[in-house]
Parts: sequence; structure tokens; C-alpha cells
Amino acid sequence: MPEYFSTYYFVYYLLIIAFSTLVTVLAIPSILHVARTRHLYDDVGHFRKQHDHGIPRLGGVAIFVSFTITLLLFSIIDKTIPVSYLLAASIVLFIMGLKDDLSGVNSSTKFFIQFIVATILVILGDIRFTSMYGVLGIYNISYVISAVLSILFIILIINAFNLIDGIDGLAGTTCIIVNGTFSVLFISIRHYELAAVSLSIAGATFGFLRFNLTPARIFMGDAGSLLIGLISAIMAVKFIELNKITEGNTSAVVSAPALTFAILMGPIFDTLRVFVLRIVKGKSPFTADRNHIHHRVLRLGYTHLQTTLILGAINIILIIMAFAFAHLGNFMLIVIILSSSVLFNWAITFLLRSKERDKVSLRNLFA
Repeated sequence: MPEYFSTYYFVYYLLIIAFSTLVTVLAIPSILHVARTRHLYDDVGHFRKQHDHGIPRLGGVAIFVSFTITLLLFSIIDKTIPVSYLLAASIVLFIMGLKDDLSGVNSSTKFFIQFIVATILVILGDIRFTSMYGVLGIYNISYVISAVLSILFIILIINAFNLIDGIDGLAGTTCIIVNGTFSVLFISIRHYELAAVSLSIAGATFGFLRFNLTPARIFMGDAGSLLIGLISAIMAVKFIELNKITEGNTSAVVSAPALTFAILMGPIFDTLRVFVLRIVKGKSPFTADRNHIHHRVLRLGYTHLQTTLILGAINIILIIMAFAFAHLGNFMLIVIILSSSVLFNWAITFLLRSKERDKVSLRNLFA
């Protein structure tokens, strides 16, 4: 790449990050003022809340505004990413999330809107998996299976980010790690328009963290967590699809599906874990509780910031592992990543039992 071309893109990406961060930072004080004036505070009486005083849940408004304006100003028009469908889906999901933050939305309506949004992206925007990419030895799949898998994946990631938004800074930090990694990968394979989308949401969220890290002055709410989940899901699908191995094409990034799994492992593992545990106990998988991994780490005595840093560090370690062992192939690498996550959760269980029983014993590993 010529030096002037490289310099141009460096400045371009720097402007995206700076602009999206600045818009969020400038917008949030006004949102806080409106929230105080109109008494738009979080429900401190709910058993899942981690704070004893009212905090606005409107940070997602600033993230959405910043992301949208930045994308419209700085996006590169390219057929790789249908910006019109991306923004249409984002707007629909944001409106639903904002209503939920202000007055509540029942779960069936939430999932219906998420299904509509995912369908817009998959059917109209053609943002979908077109193969199984060799996972379990499967490559070719029909259009119907492709569409169904893609819609389910997008809905899963949207909800996964929503579920990890339970303590100060965690969802925002995870968004920055996920989309920061995707942006570097997109730049490395020269898909600059996709890197711009990732950096737009990462920058918008970075500005939000200034007000969300302990002590939090504002939460992103559903409007924010659903949006960052949506963009992260889109970036994941596009990254995997761009690195598909075909008869006349070799993958630019080895084991892209497994690497994507590692990048999103924090939200995915926590979601699958709590869903399985709730079903095993005979409860609805959507029943709220305080059994998420971040809740469990908090019970060990760590603060919100420490817990966010610990979980963020684990996410980064898994990404590094995926790069280091990419040569093992998708299936084996996914097994390693999933096993590592299970071991980490097991270690937390051991520490919690040891703390509750005031005794460190091998028995605490099993019961």
C-alpha cells in the first residue's frame, strides 16, 4: 500500500474515533440534565439492580446519535455493507429499546422486533452466513438454512450484549474490545468500510464510558445494549463471510469462525450458561436472576471496575489464544475456547464455595 494511501486511512480512522467519541461526550451532559428535570431514573427497587440511587438509563441515546451521525458522515459507500439497511435496522431497534428504558416492553414484543430487525438485515441486506465454513465438516447449506441460522445468530448476539449490561462499564468495555478487534481485522484484509462501522460504534461507546465507569452517572439502557449487540453481530457475520474458503479462494484470516467465537465469547458464554441453568431448574430461560458471571465475580468481593477489567482481560486472552492456535482448525479451536471458558467459570465456582465455607478444599470443586 502506498505511503500516502496508508496515511490517508490512518487520519480517516482517527477522525472517526475522535468525532464519535466527542459527540457522545457532548451529548450526555444534556441527557443527564433532561433526566434530572423529568425524573427519568433507573428502577432502584428491582432486585437485580446494583445501585442504591436513581441513575438515568438513557446513555443509549447518545451512543445511537453518535454512531448514526458518524456513519452518515464518514461511511464509504460500498456494496460490502448495505448502510441503508443497517441504519434502518438500528433505528427500529433503538426506538424499541428507548421505549423499554422509559416505560417497559414485554418480552414477546422485544423478540418480535428483534426478529423483524434480523430479517431486514438477512433477507433485504443479504447479511448472512452462506456456509458452515467447515465447522463439523459441513460447508454448503441451502438459502433457507442460511437465513434461519443468520437470523438466530443476530438475535442471540443482540440479547447477549443486553444480558451482560448488568454492572458499570462491562457492556461498553466488551463492545470496544469486540469492535476494536474487528476493525483491526477488517483493516488487515482491506475492507475499510467495515472497519469504519466498527470504529464508529467503538468510539461512540468509548465516549459513553467516561460517564459509566464507577461511579456510574448514566447507564446505556436497552437502547444502547441492543444497538451495540446488533452492530457486533453484523460485523461478526461479515467477517466470517469475507474469509470463506471457496474453490478458487483461500481465507485471508485462518479459522475465522473460531476467531469470531473467541471475540464474542464473553457475551455468548454468559448467555448460554444462564439459559441452560434456568432450563435445568425448570424455569423460563428468560427469567431474570443474579447468576450472571459478573454477579458471581462481584460476590467474590471485587468492585464493578475490577470485575469489568477481569472479564475484559479474559476476553482478550481468548482472542490471543485464537490467533495463536488458529492452525488447529475451527472445530478444535472452538472446543479449546469453550473449554477455557468452562474452566474459568469452574474456578469462580470453586472460589465462591471456598469463601462461603471459609475453607479451601478440593471438595469445593465438585459440590
